[in-house]
Amino acid sequence: MGHLNLAGSKRHGRQWRLLDLVSAALFLTVLVFFLLVFTPLGDSLAASGRRALALSNAADPRQRERLLAVVDSAGHPAAEVEACMADAADHMPCEDPRKKIRFSRDMNYDRERHCPAPEEEPLCLVPPPDGYRIPVPWPESLRKIWHNNMPHDKIADGKGHQGWMNEKGPYFVFPGGGTMFPDGAVKYIERLGQYIPLSGGVLRTALDMGCGVASFGGYMLAEQILTVSFAPRDPHEAQVQFALERGIPAFVAMLGTHRLPFPAFAFDIVHCSQCLISFTAHNGTYFLEVDRLLRPGGYLVISGPPVQWPKQDKEWADLQAIARALCYELIVVDGSTVIWKKPSGDSCLPNQNEFGVDLCSEYDDPNDGWYYKLKNCVSKSVSLKGDIAIGSIPKWPDRVTKPPLRVTVMRNGIDVFEADTRRWARRVAYYKKSLNIKLGTSTIRNVMDMNALFGGFAASLLSDPVWVMNVVPARKASTLGVIYDRGLIGVYHDWCEAFSTYPRSYDLIHVTSIESLIRDSSSSKSRCHLMDLMVEMDRILRPEGTVVVRDLPQVIDKVGRIARAIRWTVTVHETEPESNGAERLLVATKKFWKPPSAAL
Repeated sequence: MGHLNLAGSKRHGRQWRLLDLVSAALFLTVLVFFLLVFTPLGDSLAASGRRALALSNAADPRQRERLLAVVDSAGHPAAEVEACMADAADHMPCEDPRKKIRFSRDMNYDRERHCPAPEEEPLCLVPPPDGYRIPVPWPESLRKIWHNNMPHDKIADGKGHQGWMNEKGPYFVFPGGGTMFPDGAVKYIERLGQYIPLSGGVLRTALDMGCGVASFGGYMLAEQILTVSFAPRDPHEAQVQFALERGIPAFVAMLGTHRLPFPAFAFDIVHCSQCLISFTAHNGTYFLEVDRLLRPGGYLVISGPPVQWPKQDKEWADLQAIARALCYELIVVDGSTVIWKKPSGDSCLPNQNEFGVDLCSEYDDPNDGWYYKLKNCVSKSVSLKGDIAIGSIPKWPDRVTKPPLRVTVMRNGIDVFEADTRRWARRVAYYKKSLNIKLGTSTIRNVMDMNALFGGFAASLLSDPVWVMNVVPARKASTLGVIYDRGLIGVYHDWCEAFSTYPRSYDLIHVTSIESLIRDSSSSKSRCHLMDLMVEMDRILRPEGTVVVRDLPQVIDKVGRIARAIRWTVTVHETEPESNGAERLLVATKKFWKPPSAAL
């Protein structure tokens, strides 16, 4: 009997184990069903699936080849490019958060730019979000924007008590605060002004690292200081997009394994307010990148950790140590804010320091800033360094018209610079008078020049309530340093890749010699297709925004065909009477169209 009882007991145990498995499977099924149906996770997964399906369909190589073939055939009108699904309203090809998992997290590499090949990117038009409205005009936009234009509540919910932003009726409102200045950026800037010459035109260009919604940059404009604000695409949900919607200069970037896309000695001020950048990590590599970007005699401001911050004594000591190693002058430590001044002359290196930092090789060009790996060395002084220091360059606004010293190293640089300045003054006057482009009105605030050279187009707009992102193509002559010496701002970029900004960033995009942006200078062949470039222009242009293209007639014809295919209205004009060239002007307006339903 004992034997029989033992056998029965084994069968009973097996039955219970089987029942446990069935019960667990049933429980997991119910749990997954609950998560998918009753929580935001289900909506997110469904949206991701729809988006992936829509993007894969739009990236169908056969469909793409047929469309590009029609565009290249001058005798046929181009077929209309389809809209992406509504879920792609915030699509950024080179900063796609779904692809982060593919890349290493070391030195924030996963949060840097990672661009798909053109044939991998969907050839479709990014739609506005449901309920989108034409943005609130400047300067009202500094304080409020339409909620539905970027319906992301995370910052308002998590940072509202610090004065970042709050939801009020149909608007997001911006009290002007920040984590380190909850009482407002104005009072914070006034405090900095006790130690830094913010008024009087001594300082003009600033870099705000980890900018939040860019209230610091927005209120520095009252001091005639133009700030480039940047932050990564991160869990704060579209902080740079909020900045741009407010009319504040900003773009998406991450200090990771590469230099930032700026020339050496570009900024009169570098500012970090709780930007959470570990400046002393990797033997001080990030501090050395700041040093590369900061103009001799310029100011570095760090507010928040690790400056006199609880439990960060070592980090604070290390930060002071590397500043001393580079001979930075300590101006003040005010609470959790420190201000240093960079030396105006040569660095005191080489000297012994705990970070092992030395001067860079003589072959290192400190102006290289496009996909250029960070180096643990100090950018070598160049012959012009002392002459471009704060106090040596003209004050603002005189510096915008005087030929900068950096232009003198170019062949016939001064003559070319002055001729370019006069040329753009004539051209912009013609644009306003004869082309009905609404420059100088509240309609246009955010402007981009895709092929800026010396920034002459931007310099001619100084009397208008605009800011201009001057883009110097990475494969062309490195003139971006001249632009910063003039007191203007800009970045390096290769136009065969997507720009690091959110959709609907700019009111006006201007480009001269558009095909030169994608042409290989050695072979004269295109490195990518003009259609891809113009679809990218459409992505970053706001509904009812304006595009001005200046090029040869045969290029203008091709641009016109593509413009109609991407739903722009187009007019073609003669150039100004003083022009001696054979160029034509294409002026296009992006239509305000509604997106397809995300449920389809």
